[in-house]
Amino acid sequence: MIIYFLRHASAGTHKADAKKDEKRALDKEGIEQCGMIGRALAAMNVHVDVVVSSPLKRAAQTAALVSNEIGHEGKLQLDAALKPGGTWEDFNRLLQKYGNAEAIMVVGHNPNLSEFLGRLIGRRSPAHVDLKKGAVAKTEADSKGETLEWCITPKTVRAAYDSASAKK
Repeated sequence: MIIYFLRHASAGTHKADAKKDEKRALDKEGIEQCGMIGRALAAMNVHVDVVVSSPLKRAAQTAALVSNEIGHEGKLQLDAALKPGGTWEDFNRLLQKYGNAEAIMVVGHNPNLSEFLGRLIGRRSPAHVDLKKGAVAKTEADSKGETLEWCITPKTVRAAYDSASAKK
């Protein structure tokens, strides 16, 4: 199975009230990050069978915008396992639920999304991974376990785009 880990894009400042923070939307920069990452994934010919997101607004918006860019036509799935505070056990249940899929994208929050990625690729002990806002990482399973194939950030995509534009 291929798993794409996508951290939600920029959504401004954290709100002290948990209920208000759950409804925090992407800001202008976050919307731009989603477009850049989505177009980069489309250029890399990324296709997924299912997109599963945290139900928090900023994550669901990120999932919807990136899904649109890559041409995913399936319904966005929301799962509490990807909310802040989701546990490794919750995440494993999510993976089992979608175990028949060839490729899935999970969209969530730090620190747990980076933790899940690190635990998945760290065969003997968790790897330290810090997914930046809007970043996406690809893992692929083989007989030995999961391997990190690549990780890109909006900053990397922007630099590549700017460099290509400057050469024209």
